[in-house]
This record gives sequence, C-alpha cells and structure tokens, in this order.
Amino acid sequence: MKKVILKIIQGGLSPKEFIFTERTTCVIGRALDCNVTLPDDQAHVTISRYHCLLDINPPDICIRDFGSLNGTMVNGEKIGQRDISSDIGKAKHLIYPEYDLKNSDYFQLGDSIFQVIISSSGSPNSNESLNSSYASINALDKSAVSLQKSVFDDPLDKINRLLEKADDNVRGLLSIKGYHIIKELGKGSMGAVYLAQKTDTDSQANRQIAMKVMLPKVETDAKSHRQFVRETKNTKLLDHKNIVKVHDIGCYDDIFFFTTDYCESGTVSQLITRQGGKMSLHLALKILMQILDGLEFAHTVKIPDIVLADGKKSSAVGLVHRDLKPGNILLTKVSGVLQVKIADFGLAKAFDVAGLSGRTATGISAGTPFFMPRQQVINFKFAKPEVDVWAAAATFFKMVTGRYPRQYTRASDPWLTTLKTPVTPIREYEASLPEALASVIDQALTEDPELFYKSAADLKAALSKVI
Repeated sequence: MKKVILKIIQGGLSPKEFIFTERTTCVIGRALDCNVTLPDDQAHVTISRYHCLLDINPPDICIRDFGSLNGTMVNGEKIGQRDISSDIGKAKHLIYPEYDLKNSDYFQLGDSIFQVIISSSGSPNSNESLNSSYASINALDKSAVSLQKSVFDDPLDKINRLLEKADDNVRGLLSIKGYHIIKELGKGSMGAVYLAQKTDTDSQANRQIAMKVMLPKVETDAKSHRQFVRETKNTKLLDHKNIVKVHDIGCYDDIFFFTTDYCESGTVSQLITRQGGKMSLHLALKILMQILDGLEFAHTVKIPDIVLADGKKSSAVGLVHRDLKPGNILLTKVSGVLQVKIADFGLAKAFDVAGLSGRTATGISAGTPFFMPRQQVINFKFAKPEVDVWAAAATFFKMVTGRYPRQYTRASDPWLTTLKTPVTPIREYEASLPEALASVIDQALTEDPELFYKSAADLKAALSKVI
C-alpha cells in the first residue's frame, strides 16, 4: 500500500507519527482545528495559526506555505515567507507556490521538525531514513525542493486518435465509433471536453454528445484502470433530469474518456457572464431549486454491488459531488423551458482514488476554493452531502451578487482566506434581497461550529417557506 508518513523527530510532539494512505489535505499551525496543532508556546511563537498546507496523494506530497511572516524551513531552506517591506502593489501579486517533498526530506516549524517517509509497498526502513535526514539537518539542499511544473499533452490529439481506433473496430472503443469532433467546449487541469457528433446511418444518426477526455498526471497501470472504472461506474446510476447523464466510460492507452448528454446552453458560469456579472433573483432561484433537486437524488440514490479494493462487494447510499460550482452546472432547454443539469459527479474523486490525478487539489492549475467550505480545506476527504449543499448556496450567492461568499484578494493565499475569513452576509452585496430569503442563504453558508443544512431537501424546504 502506498503511504506517506509524517514523523515528528524533534519538538514537544515528538515522536508522534501521522500516516496517510489516501488523498487528503493537512493543515499545520497553532489553531485548534488544524490537522496537526502545534503547541501555543514560546518555541512556536513564530508559527502562524494556519501556517502551511500539505497536499497528499500517496506516494506524492507537497508543501505550501501560506505566505507566513516567518516562512517554512524545508531541508534548511526557507520557503513562502512574505516580505513585510513590500509595498501594496507588490503584495497584491504575491504567489506562494507548492514544493514537492521526497522520502527523507524534512521541514521545520518552530522547534518542531517533521520527517517525510514515503512507502510505495511494505514498510520503509524508517530508522535509516531518519538518521540520514537528521544528520544533514542543517544542510541546504536546494535540489530537494522543486516547484511543481505541469506538462500536458494535447487532449484533442488524444481523442482524435481514439476516434480513429474506434472506427477501426478496436475493442473497448466501439461505443464512440462513428463520432467526430465538432468543437472544444472547455478545458481544465485534468483534460478537456468536446462536442462530438455521430454521422453514420444507424438509429442514432446525427446525435450530438459531449465527450470528455481526462489525462492522468502520473504513469498508469492495469490496477489504476480498474480502480477508475470501478469508481466511475456508479455515476451511471444517476438517472435524473437535473444530472448530466453519463452514457459510456472507458480507458484506452492511458486515456480516460466519457460520453454524456450535450447541454447546448453552456454553464451557469457562462450565463452569469452573459447576464452582465449577475442575474435576476427569479432566474437564480429557479436554477438553485433544480440544483437542489439533483443533489437530493444523488445523495440518496441506492448503490448496489460496490466492488471494494479488496474485491469484496458492498452497498451504499448516495454519491457526493465534492466540487460543485457554476462551471460544472450545465444548462439546456426542454420544450423551451430552461433545465439545469449537474455535471462531473464523482470524476475528481475517481481520479484521486485510482491515483491518477497526481497532486492537484491545491495546485495552481486546479483553481481555488471559492465554492468550498472551510471543512474541506481542513480535511479534503470531508465528503458528506452538506458539502454540496454549501456549494449550492455559494453558487446562488455568486449568481445574485456577482461575488464570492468570502472576500478574496490577490494579497492573500485563497486557501488561507477560506480558512480564516468568514462568509459575508449576502445583503451586504445585494440589499434588495428579501430579509427572510437572505437569512436562509446566510444560514446555508454557516460553517461554525458545523455546516448548517445537512441535506439538499432541508435547504429546499427552508427556501420554499420564504419565496
């Protein structure tokens, strides 16, 4: 099993260990809700409440300083320290990058020293690694700290090669035989989505679909292929008018692809732009209620015969999106009436579980947590229905105000802002909003001590009483 172990080799918490076997985030600082809470004592007076973030996807791990006043020491080199002498113009363009960590690397916060132990299979010789690392504890090792660089193949070339093979009747690709690409619909950190059309003479002639291709960030093998298909198979159970229907899922030659319904009216994000930056309350409510309908179905759908990693079968109830935002809420028209459809259910999680995504949860190319509750920053694995409900309310906030629920600036790391900055009451941006409705939305975006609405049905019921 792939594991990342953080071993505290010096400081008041020594010799405590933290073991990670799956994708997660880990916030370290003096705040009580950090994953690793450092002592609030004189030895750690230079450490911020939320000091740094680890993005972990075994066997990969990277570290990101939150632009702290004193920085973070990694293998003897200071990273991420903000320059307090910089003028405001320079401060607005500060970037706090992520740095890869390798086996036996170490980082230091106050007098606490953490050693990184990476195991791809079995148990590493931790004593040997510890001694090697500790012996060089004052040595400057610049080669061990490298800024992540992402290099992507062209997804269009990849999908065109797949379509050529499909036309040659290659097994596993027959579901996309006869299609050709019309245009690109969008591109993201993990791949791209295209409009494709079938032009043969069968009963599905001229049918248009959306074809999404996802490119792994790491080398793949048969096991990762099986894990990915196993994880995504459940998305085909989401047969609901407010969820994009997944038709086919496949992988071939390290290319993972999906075919889904095509939604010709674009995304909610694009609609906000077309509407001049925000939209009418009537339209935003119409969209929100349909989002909640789709979420309620997904969160309560029965999932039979789940094949676990050990080969055993189980059953479960509900799928959680984890990445709901205006960009993956699609729009179409049915008999002239606007219909909302949630896209990409479970795809990011499936890539993570299969070990294909590398470490992109907090990476620059993966965007920012504008529609994410702070619980997900503290614990990326926090995947309960209320996470999606919070994101739906955040999407409504964006639709009617043109702003994000929190006040993000270029002078602060967005992940740190999510941790430290409370949500702005919605009427501060849109005073014309009815007070009763605003109260429900503010409640829906409550995070302390926990997320307020536990289900989409709860939020929809509360909204129905005030609209």
